[in-house]
Amino acid sequence: MKLEDVKKIAAEKGIKAGKLRKAELIQQIQLVEGNDPCYATGKADECGQEQCLWREDCN
Repeated sequence: MKLEDVKKIAAEKGIKAGKLRKAELIQQIQLVEGNDPCYATGKADECGQEQCLWREDCN
């Protein structure tokens, strides 16, 4: 997912993107959604969030 798309999702959830990097922004979105902010932490195989919007992008 492109950064601009992530910024749109963040704005819809009331998160200001500011100078956050893509991974940091996605983690903030995950927190607002009540999920573990695990994006890009290397936990993709163990997070258990198979339906995560970021799953395809995660590493």
